[in-house]
Amino acid sequence: MKREQALAIVKEHLTEHRYVHTIGVMETAIKLAEKHGVNAEKAELAAIFHDYAKFRPKEEMKKIIVEQKMDPTLLDFHSELWHAPVGAYLVEKEAGICDEEILDAIKYHTSGKPRMSMLAKIIYLADYIEPNREFPGVREVRELTEVNFHQGFIKSVKNTISFLIQNNRPVFPLTFQMYNNIVMKMEDE
Repeated sequence: MKREQALAIVKEHLTEHRYVHTIGVMETAIKLAEKHGVNAEKAELAAIFHDYAKFRPKEEMKKIIVEQKMDPTLLDFHSELWHAPVGAYLVEKEAGICDEEILDAIKYHTSGKPRMSMLAKIIYLADYIEPNREFPGVREVRELTEVNFHQGFIKSVKNTISFLIQNNRPVFPLTFQMYNNIVMKMEDE
């Protein structure tokens, strides 16, 4: 699928603000993919579609989670997490994208998971550092990513978990598992 066609599809499902964010994620993901030897076309498509289900009604997303037998613990956590796995499902069904690596990157761009592919890490990190985002810590992660992708990725995970804890919000189990996997790998090195 060509960029223009993909952007036209997602634009119908996003607010103007979220569309601008999507363009930023796309541009960031392409740069990261090219720099780190990852398929830039896959990064482009995953980035364009990463928030495809962001504004779907909560009831629709809940129904898809139940009917498609997705992880039922999703329903115990903030609905903000739902759009990623639901989005991956809808991108396949509605946009006809069947590439498992792209779908996986979309599915885990909010929660992360242990042993993510490099493409999935790029989408996770591009979503965090794209140039339209401004929040405490994002500039540090951008600068760190320029020097060392993996250190930038780790810092983004740590910042996300710290933010959730500081705001008395639960941390999804896969996010903790991703963090633990990263830390345990560092200990083995």
